[in-house]
Amino acid sequence: MKIALGVKSDPIESRYSFDWLFGLMADSGVDRLQYGSSVLTFCAEDEYFRQLRRRAEKKGIRIASLFASQREFGGFASGDPLLEAATRRGWERMIHVASLLGAECAGTNALIVLRDLTRMKEPGISRFMENMKDLMGIAKRAGLKSLTTEPMSSVWEYPSTPEEVTQLATELGVFHAANHAATVPFYYCTDVTHGVVDENRRVVHSNWELLELAIPFTWEFHFKNTDATLNSTFGFGPEDVKRGIVDLGRLADLLNRNADRFPVAEITGYLEIPGPKVGRDYSDPLLGGMLIESLEALKRCFPAPIS
Repeated sequence: MKIALGVKSDPIESRYSFDWLFGLMADSGVDRLQYGSSVLTFCAEDEYFRQLRRRAEKKGIRIASLFASQREFGGFASGDPLLEAATRRGWERMIHVASLLGAECAGTNALIVLRDLTRMKEPGISRFMENMKDLMGIAKRAGLKSLTTEPMSSVWEYPSTPEEVTQLATELGVFHAANHAATVPFYYCTDVTHGVVDENRRVVHSNWELLELAIPFTWEFHFKNTDATLNSTFGFGPEDVKRGIVDLGRLADLLNRNADRFPVAEITGYLEIPGPKVGRDYSDPLLGGMLIESLEALKRCFPAPIS
């Protein structure tokens, strides 16, 4: 199993162009991009994404993945048929855009349960499963290799507990096995900072526990750092390392010890950080340095690619 480094595009939105990011990545020796959350995914003309792919390739960058983090796309538990239909259209659009970009996979949040509609969780899980089984076929026809979602940090964001992480992957894995020629598999884009923290800020399931549990179902993952209650997220600069709980040496050791448990021979970890405050003259120019600092820290622990 090989591990490669990539970058998720989220922090450049409203700040810098993709060409700026492609140049920074090329200079840093990182050649894989995860196209992230953007309103353009759902409203830009198809030609925009074709051109973006060509611009990336000219810089030696491959847009290997699409992962949107808008929680609205967990709407199968909304209880509103109109919102459920919008969620379904959103997934279909992400699959289509991923194919235009030449990405291998597309994904987003699986299920968000509104706090005043907690009774919708179980019906929502059923609707999610039903829709995913159909979307796995659509993704196959679009030329993708997988669909993904992310284990989350709240019991009202499915999946989050160890039981749910296993349940989702097992049910959709069995379905794919029975329909192998017509569907893509459904895997996780695992986040190394996600665990379960209760209303009293008690860590019920640590990020390390869920990360190791999800390895047999993991297609890709997110690199980022967090604090002891999994509240803030940030990178791996010198000050971030002091306050963060994600020790990159420990992470590298965990992944290498479990190398034979991954379902794929090569996996990409994408740096996913929000960057500094958006829309301030004193903060926006700091983004480049923050990305470079974190990428350098990652390369020290994960010489690209490692096996």
